[in-house]
Amino acid sequence: MQKDDLLHYEDMSPGTVFPLGPKHVSAEDIIAFAMEYDAQPMHLDAEAGRNSILGGLAASGWHSCAMMMRMMADSYLLRTAAEGAPGVDFVKWRKPVLAGDVLAGETRVLDARESKSRPGVGIVSLRHELRNQSGDTVLESENPVLVRLRAAEAARP
Repeated sequence: MQKDDLLHYEDMSPGTVFPLGPKHVSAEDIIAFAMEYDAQPMHLDAEAGRNSILGGLAASGWHSCAMMMRMMADSYLLRTAAEGAPGVDFVKWRKPVLAGDVLAGETRVLDARESKSRPGVGIVSLRHELRNQSGDTVLESENPVLVRLRAAEAARP
């Protein structure tokens, strides 16, 4: 990808929306993630999940975040002049993500301003929301990202 093809700070004005997904959530993926990172019974076993307040084999909240991250990468991050993120303001898991769910949603630009401490970089505040196939919100999150300004990108070798 040519650096001129990348999305820059100037392309991420407030109100800009990037679609996320769809992503089918399989039982195999839930169990594989849980075995590696969050080995709680409701993430490893369907019966344990049904007997929990989650109501079925449920993805770890961290798995939901990882799936959202992949959807963000596929939608816009991999074609953005991004310099990383200083953190996450919040993550809320509104409903369980169950085996068989199909997730989709969007990222919306809330605010954008040029950094005072890092010339050539803008700070873009993003809000992410994922919903299941029934339209129920399952995950909400907000975080800032650092994105190079187009003029700064043009000056790079």
